[in-house]
Amino acid sequence: MTSSFLSAGARLSISDTGTGVPVVFLHPTPLDHDFWRPLVAELPGIRAIAPDLRGHGASELGSLLPIGEFARVPDASVLTMSRLAADTVALLDHLHVNEAVFVGCSIGGYVLLEIWRQAPRRIRGLAFICSKPQPDAEANLTKRVSTIAQARVGSVSALFDGMPQSLIGATAREQRPQIVSELRARMTLTPEALVAVQAGLATRPDSLHTVATIKVPVLAIAGAEDATVTPAEMEAFRPAPGGCQYHVLPNSGHFAAYEYPSEVAALLRPWLRKLER
Repeated sequence: MTSSFLSAGARLSISDTGTGVPVVFLHPTPLDHDFWRPLVAELPGIRAIAPDLRGHGASELGSLLPIGEFARVPDASVLTMSRLAADTVALLDHLHVNEAVFVGCSIGGYVLLEIWRQAPRRIRGLAFICSKPQPDAEANLTKRVSTIAQARVGSVSALFDGMPQSLIGATAREQRPQIVSELRARMTLTPEALVAVQAGLATRPDSLHTVATIKVPVLAIAGAEDATVTPAEMEAFRPAPGGCQYHVLPNSGHFAAYEYPSEVAALLRPWLRKLER
């Protein structure tokens, strides 16, 4: 079932299907909740709650975003991880869900770290797929400034045309060429939203110290062909005091959960079973 709710002046869209332990899925940018469809189909017995993050899919960006927090582009609106986390907590309240398991890919994982800082009691377990606790390195910051500049001159479509080639693993593109057009079709951010997202990613905090405070079970799944979030970077989740299961999926790129949903589900299912109570 698809519905919506209001959070800080924006109407946000959610998909809420199935019954069982509630699992909240936070998708990567610039995609939407449909990213999780193949994986959720492999996970019977859960209540799958998959919102479109603010500014993505059918969710509004809203008009209350801060300006000036990204020093390199001081006039950019900033969609902060804190705002996205607050939206997610508001979603739990809207659905009357006191506690859930959370699964996040890329920006979705960055939001999970912020949710842990804001509302740890709402979290039963955290699964990070192709996401990391480290902040942007210099090369990433430079690239985000360039992306913002391109978005502002009307080059959003060209930017999105190139993303599947760089983010989907080479093996998946060879084995399933249609995956490129499937994911490209879900990239629908407006230039305004793209700017705000890039600024938000650039200003996200260093969360390495946060990992050392996570007292719930952690699952970390890296893609061997992911150049955006490397397996070595994801090893930073190993010291989480609640325990961390760490896996590297061969042949997978940054969108591992969509590229190889059966393989990701095979890792998630036993982990989720341990969290049922």
